[in-house]
Amino acid sequence: MNMTATKIEGETATPAATVAPVVALTPKRRPRTEAYARMARETAVRVIPPLVVIALLTLVWELVCRRAGSALPPPSKVFADTRELIFDPFFDHGGIDKGLFWHLSASLQRVAFGYSLSAVAGIALGVLVGQSVWAMRGLDPLFQVLRTIPPLAWLPLSLAAFRDGQPSAIFVIFITSIWPIIINTAVGIRNIPQDYRNVAAVVQLNPLEFFAKIMIPAAAPYIFTGLRIGVGLSWLAIVAAEMLIGGVGIGFFIWDAWNSSHISEIILALFYVGIVGFVLDRLIAGLGKFVTRGTAQN
Repeated sequence: MNMTATKIEGETATPAATVAPVVALTPKRRPRTEAYARMARETAVRVIPPLVVIALLTLVWELVCRRAGSALPPPSKVFADTRELIFDPFFDHGGIDKGLFWHLSASLQRVAFGYSLSAVAGIALGVLVGQSVWAMRGLDPLFQVLRTIPPLAWLPLSLAAFRDGQPSAIFVIFITSIWPIIINTAVGIRNIPQDYRNVAAVVQLNPLEFFAKIMIPAAAPYIFTGLRIGVGLSWLAIVAAEMLIGGVGIGFFIWDAWNSSHISEIILALFYVGIVGFVLDRLIAGLGKFVTRGTAQN
């Protein structure tokens, strides 16, 4: 029998030279105009609805308050009365006669200091309460009682203790914003999956490594939820506290405008208070999204 390869009858051999070469097709890049158009559509979806609502509310406000005998000024009068404050927020005539920029800056400095203290202390206490059953039993009831005290109720006590408006305002911010940070951090620590703890035990992580590599990353979404609530409460507390302690600050500006019967200035200040509060919330939310890689609520 011939051991050489034989050609099967009816089968035609395909020469190697006739095989078509494989060409790698590179995907087409989207034109830049298409990418810009998509970005414009996404921006419009987010921006246009609130702008329409604001325009409608402003129109209703204008129509209602233009009537004779109205207690509040319409938007047109607010703009006319506060034109100088809007276009020149940086003036400084000494004392408390300053532009809105300086009042907002003073309030933000107090908030930054008090909120930073509450964030550090709140996360530390939250970790302690969440990790230790005995700490939770001993401290949680105390926290639940103290967090129900209104912010301004702490102001007389802080004034008596510090005898100065600046540290008193910072203490009010601290004591107001710390509770949601403690509670949310403790909840996040208690909800760490048991599998994570088992892995940490298997690889023999020391307490510091467990805190940095397991505990904080796992509880980060809860922690940033507490931080977002805390920063909002901080901004609310400082505006209320500054109405009583005086000095430079957006809260005192509102109270001084009320005493001078400048209702338009109060409305303008409230607008700035809302914008700054929104920006602070967005900053903490963006930081939380970056740190937690999108797992924190936005």
